[in-house]
Amino acid sequence: MAREFLSTAGLPIDGRAAAWSELYATRMSHCEFTPRSKSGFDAELSIESLGPVKLARLTVEPCSVELKQSSIARNAPRLYNFLLQAEGASTFVHCGKESELEAGDFVLCDTGLPHFFRTDGHSVTVMVRVPGNVLRTYLPTPEQYCGQRLGRASGLTGAVAAMTRELSTSEGGGIGPDSEERVARYLLEMISMAYTSGMAPSEEATAIAWQRRKDVIEYIELNLRDPQLSPASISKGLRVSPRYLRTVFSSGGEKMGSYILRRRLEECARQMANPAWKAHTLTEIAFSWGFNSAAHFTRTFHQKYGIAPREYRRLHLEEGN
Repeated sequence: MAREFLSTAGLPIDGRAAAWSELYATRMSHCEFTPRSKSGFDAELSIESLGPVKLARLTVEPCSVELKQSSIARNAPRLYNFLLQAEGASTFVHCGKESELEAGDFVLCDTGLPHFFRTDGHSVTVMVRVPGNVLRTYLPTPEQYCGQRLGRASGLTGAVAAMTRELSTSEGGGIGPDSEERVARYLLEMISMAYTSGMAPSEEATAIAWQRRKDVIEYIELNLRDPQLSPASISKGLRVSPRYLRTVFSSGGEKMGSYILRRRLEECARQMANPAWKAHTLTEIAFSWGFNSAAHFTRTFHQKYGIAPREYRRLHLEEGN
């Protein structure tokens, strides 16, 4: 397995995160890296191929990493990333779910949808990138697992994590070209068993139902900033009946209106805690995510987080400093 190594070493101090984002985009995805500290930013990325699978080991200091909808190429082949938190801890937001990851935990990411990663300390993440058509032979409905944390204590997760770590750090590991396909198949089989045994889907979670729900979530995420977004507008946009839409969405256990409100509040909270948005008022942030009433935003934010938006922002910005 030939390994490629990239690093921020040698990149200019001024604009280093932006330069790293551009370099990272040439190998992985068009993500935006935002350091927690203005004093500097360091990152490393090693990449190697294992048959149809790509193994990437990303090491970063405190920062956030975001893939925005505007950076996702249309009609690009679907790729999925199994993210192993190998060292440190992080927060991962994807498909309307927020996962707190510790060393040994996995989370599945659909690279065709927006996602957000944040770490407040040194972090090492190992990514197992798999084409969608390959993954579905092992995990027929990956969309039902996207964004959900697979804990290190669940079933086979520990064994899969150890195998993934070893493959990402070994210098080739003595694996010849003739054996790469077999090792990749074995790795995907182990990951599949870890997910199906550690995160059993409900009886109603058929492949078609989860695919339909994924389509609804994708539509919501694309239009989350639209103040007119509602179950009625979604029904019209997707050309399905309101009753069918409710039935499809109910498999996740959350009402559609509640989901939209929760996601808007989460995005507002994320930007409020980001120093890059310090110059924007709370009302500007709230209205940019579809709220059309400052009073409604303040009330629902307090209900969710137990604190007023202004105080939430102050505490998180002080914490970052």
